Amino acid sequence: MPLPPPDPFLRLKARGAASNASGRYEPHARERVSDGWDMPEEERLLMTEVSEERPRSVINHVASPDLPFDRSLNPYRGCEHGCIYCFARPTHAWLGLSPGLDFETRLVARPDAAAVLARELARKSYRPAPLAIGTNTDPYQPIEQRYRIMRGVLQVLSDWNHPVAIVTKGALIGRDLDLLADMAHRGLVQVGISVTTLDAGLSRRLEPRAPAPERRLATIRALSEAGVPVRVMVAPLIPVLTEPELERILAAARAAGASAASYILLRLPLEVAPLFRDWLARHEPQRAAHVMKRLRDMRGGKDYDADWGTRMTGEGDHARLITQRFSLAARRLGFVRRLAPLDVARFAPPPRAGDQLSLF
Repeated sequence: MPLPPPDPFLRLKARGAASNASGRYEPHARERVSDGWDMPEEERLLMTEVSEERPRSVINHVASPDLPFDRSLNPYRGCEHGCIYCFARPTHAWLGLSPGLDFETRLVARPDAAAVLARELARKSYRPAPLAIGTNTDPYQPIEQRYRIMRGVLQVLSDWNHPVAIVTKGALIGRDLDLLADMAHRGLVQVGISVTTLDAGLSRRLEPRAPAPERRLATIRALSEAGVPVRVMVAPLIPVLTEPELERILAAARAAGASAASYILLRLPLEVAPLFRDWLARHEPQRAAHVMKRLRDMRGGKDYDADWGTRMTGEGDHARLITQRFSLAARRLGFVRRLAPLDVARFAPPPRAGDQLSLF
C-alpha cells in the first residue's frame, strides 16, 4: 500500500520520496488531512530549506570491517539529490526529522568544516590516514554551489598534504579540478563516481536532482584527463531494474576513462525499505513484486541483511552470478582491481609566514 502523502496541499517537484513519515525515534506520528475546503490556489511547492551547524569536530571515526577507511567527513546532513534508495536516509531520524521528504528538503550545512578540520589535523596526537568524503551524503550536492564547503575542505587537505578519497555523483566536482589535479600529482586523491543507470528517464525518477548519466560519464572523463584516478561505482545495483545494465555501465565508464570499478547491491536499512517499496508501487508497479522478490532472495528472505561481508553483495546463487558477471566484465575491460594507495608520508603542517625554507 502506498504511504500517505505528507500534506493534501503540497506539490512535489523532482523529489524522490512522496511521504514524510516520522523517524523511528519520534513518539508520535503526524498526518495532515483535508478538511474538505480544498482550494486549488492554496497548493504550494515544497522547497529546500538549509540550516547551519557549528560542529566541534568533523572527523568521524569508523570501525566497519568491510570498509576500506577508518575516518570520514560529511560537509552536509541530508541530500538534495533525493535518491530514493539512499542508505543514509535513516540518519535524519537522529535529528528528529523524517528520512522521507525531510532528508532531501531540510538540509544541514556545516560552513565551518574547513576551519574545524584544520584544527583537528594540527593536533599533536593526530596520525594521518586517507579521509573518506561522500560515504554518507554527497559533498557535491546542489547547495555546495552556494556554500562551497567542500572547496574549503579540499584546500585544507591540500595544504596539509593529507590524502582523501571522494565519492560523489555530483558534476560540481569539476569546479574543483584545479585542486584535485594538483593533489593527484602528489598521490593524495582518488574519486569514485556513482553511476546507477544509463537510462536518463529511470535516473530522473530514481535520483531526481542528481546529474543525468551522461553528465556523470563526462565528469569521469574530465577527472581522468586531468590525471585524477577515478573508480566507477555501479551503486546501488538494483535487481531487475538496473542489474541488466551492469556490463553496459562498466563499458561506458571505461570508455570515459575510469580505471577501477566496483558495485554494491541495493541496501534498504530501516526506513529506506518502505520508502523504496512505495516508490516501486508508484513508478514501477509491473515490476515491483519481481524486484523485491529477487532482492529478498539475495538478502536471506528479508528486505535487508546488515551482516558484515555480505551486506554489500548479498548471498545466494543470484548474488554469486552477479559477482561473476562483474568480475568477467571488469577483467575484459581492463579495469585494475584497486586504485594505487594514497600517499600518507607527505603529511605535514603547511608553511607559515616567517618559516625558514628548506634548501633541499
